[in-house]
Amino acid sequence: MKKVLLTVLLVALLSVALFAEKTITVAAGAVGIELELARQAAAEFEALFPGVKVNVLDTPDMVQDRLGLYLQFFEAQSDRVDVYQVDVIWPGDLAQHFVDLYEYGANDYVPNHFPAIVENNTVDGRLVAIPWFTDAGVLYYRQDLLEKYGFDGPPETWDELEEMAHVVMAGEKKNNPDFWGFVFQGNAYEGLTCDALEWIASNNGGTIVNRDQEITIANQNAAEILEQVAGWIGDICPEGVLAMDEEGARKVWQAGNALFMRNWPYAYALGNADDSAIKGKFDVAVLPHGKGESAATLGGWQLAVSKYSKDPALAAQVAFFMANYDHQKARAMESYNPTIKTLYQDPEVLEAVPFFGSLYDVFTNAVARPSTASAPNYNEVSTLFFKAVHQIISGQSNDALATLEELALDIAAVTGFEPVFE
Repeated sequence: MKKVLLTVLLVALLSVALFAEKTITVAAGAVGIELELARQAAAEFEALFPGVKVNVLDTPDMVQDRLGLYLQFFEAQSDRVDVYQVDVIWPGDLAQHFVDLYEYGANDYVPNHFPAIVENNTVDGRLVAIPWFTDAGVLYYRQDLLEKYGFDGPPETWDELEEMAHVVMAGEKKNNPDFWGFVFQGNAYEGLTCDALEWIASNNGGTIVNRDQEITIANQNAAEILEQVAGWIGDICPEGVLAMDEEGARKVWQAGNALFMRNWPYAYALGNADDSAIKGKFDVAVLPHGKGESAATLGGWQLAVSKYSKDPALAAQVAFFMANYDHQKARAMESYNPTIKTLYQDPEVLEAVPFFGSLYDVFTNAVARPSTASAPNYNEVSTLFFKAVHQIISGQSNDALATLEELALDIAAVTGFEPVFE
């Protein structure tokens, strides 16, 4: 990988005159320390190519808000942004706005990445985004508190999670009234789609829309687990969880005010930072399950080059540089899952983030959202889904199955797919 990168950089150096006085803008996320890491990589590129300025644009944390911003740029065919950080669910919907990275040397990089992610980012034979980091939902748990109250390890089922939460809360709330059993991404946004898909898939409730483009969400197993989650609110979860995103949940957890948290791997390094109240007190495990097997939603982000960029060739080199082996390793050390396969055997990475090794199968077999099956309507499908789920878990709906049946009809109106009712 380093040899390939060196070759590319040497070619770029020979062409540096073409890059003189150039500015490339990268639209990046700011969850955890994402923005800081992106700016570090940008500064390194600038140091290698003094004639190039790489600006990193801070974009909204909420996925829907970020997508809305991007769509404004695309509608105006704006050249303000050259490289976009795009969600794993977006390549199918946004491919028309991105260049084919194979035309700019991506063949040198693709073999190093997980094939499934490369396939996800390939639309009609065009590689519209280079993988940057991947994700899957995991369970964070306070190992010290489970041991204190006599539990041998993390919960395997959602019922066990409830039981443990009740026992530990009863003891901890005596000294900390702000202590809760479980926090997750409960706001009405894409994060809730991820969490709810994990609950439903782990209870044999399907994946909203299946690969045959049948709408399967209106079933008793899905309704049952969502009703169980609704019972958590105000019991083992604070009412405020209904407004939490990733960072909202992390801040409660990292302050020492929760026993369990569902989040992405990025929160591990932050939880072990020197200023963290829970440093050295927690561990990570697979998510619990219901009637079925544990399910973790596939997440992750890619770098795509805008077809409206004034210099797509240079923008592509910036994207390849930021997603190269060295930068993915630096991010992996901060618990952002790499998409380069060999990094999961890197001793330094595994020392920094041990669960990358123990949960490797979780990251490589995560459950995909139905973004491919429902393209180009996935955003509408997901919005309908998380709004319906939010109604159920917030208590606005007192009949989960009826709400899911209505949801299925709404999805059918958007997609034209057939709903399957049980």
